[in-house]
Amino acid sequence: MARKKIREYNSKTLLKTHMARLAGLDLPIRVAQVKKDTNFGELVGEHPWLTQVQAVPLVVKPDCLFGKRGKHDLVGLKLDLAGAEEFISQRMGKVIDMGTVKGAIDCFIIEPFVPHEEEYYLCIQGTRTGADISFSEAGGMEIEDNWDLVRTISVGVEEELSGERLAPLVATLPLEVRPGLEAFIAGAYAVYTDLDFTLMEMNPFTLGPDGRPFPLDMRGELDDTASFRSAKKWGGEGLEFPLPFGRRLSAAEAAVAGMDEGTGASLKLSILNPAGRVWTMVAGGGASVIYADTVGDLGAAAELGNYAERTPTRCACSTAPPPAPTAAARALLIGGGIANFTDVAATFRGIIAAIREREGAIRGARLKLFVRRGGPNYKAGLEAMRKLGQETGIDIEVYGPETTMTSICKRAIDHLAEADAADAKASSAA
Repeated sequence: MARKKIREYNSKTLLKTHMARLAGLDLPIRVAQVKKDTNFGELVGEHPWLTQVQAVPLVVKPDCLFGKRGKHDLVGLKLDLAGAEEFISQRMGKVIDMGTVKGAIDCFIIEPFVPHEEEYYLCIQGTRTGADISFSEAGGMEIEDNWDLVRTISVGVEEELSGERLAPLVATLPLEVRPGLEAFIAGAYAVYTDLDFTLMEMNPFTLGPDGRPFPLDMRGELDDTASFRSAKKWGGEGLEFPLPFGRRLSAAEAAVAGMDEGTGASLKLSILNPAGRVWTMVAGGGASVIYADTVGDLGAAAELGNYAERTPTRCACSTAPPPAPTAAARALLIGGGIANFTDVAATFRGIIAAIREREGAIRGARLKLFVRRGGPNYKAGLEAMRKLGQETGIDIEVYGPETTMTSICKRAIDHLAEADAADAKASSAA
């Protein structure tokens, strides 16, 4: 499962469309998306309700995967269309500093203003055995301060969500609103499961003047590995999986993302620290997690250069001059677990070609390679790696399946410490 965040616009659009299909509920959701190149004339043609502000004024807010928008003067209330357009033009492209990250606003949503008194909380979130459904009648900004009022039920995979199961969530509500809210929660859960959501959170949602539920703020995450069966329901290629706020792909990350889109294999690359001294070239998502976690557990998380699944592009990343140039030694972990069907020797041929291509840069970066792999034809693959070291003079340690994956992480980190000690001694002697 790969949890990918989607914009609030997409979360609400999917909820409205598929709530009607799956539960027969017509939610009063109306939402328009505005980006830098949006033409407001065309937007009104697509959403005529934008001009009906005499009866229903508008709300404007960024849709960039971050919260606390009101605290940054990014929420416009009770605006007409001209006011909404001006509000957006003054803030589009504005750089917002969130403390740990900063980025430019590049997307807004416009919705009708919904007057309300009650604010409810609803969250459906995936677990290892199914999903947890949490509800509270004390939703809104203070939900964390009122967490003791949140009630949760757990629903197993393929388990029926009956009214009896839902009853504890709404037990303290007035009798007249319970049936409607039960139906809404059940419908939301149906959308959640049918569209392969991994998270659907509404904080808050309220009941509109006509009594129908309306999510004021909504977050959604989808399992993008389920695109083979759900992409059409998501809206096909029109659905966007935006990067986290403030995140920008490096050239190497963009190149790997492009390769990933053009193959059935899984190719992933995230640069964590361009100046890192421990890099990985690992086969398999599970192995990638183990290697990254082990480096962190051994106290070298700050030195981890990347997190990814195998692409030779990382040879270039691990040898690239860091932002603060240093002559310190580096380490590259190559390998993975024990393959079931992969010809290890064949996959190593591509890695060997990449290493030969960057042979000079590898030596210049003082990069030592630690190789560990098992599986079909692994002995031939490991022998080819040993010969590569002998022919090029690159320092390569090679291990088979008798050696644990985690042990070469320790070998790599110990090597860096040994190299640093030798550098310090040489510097003192000089």
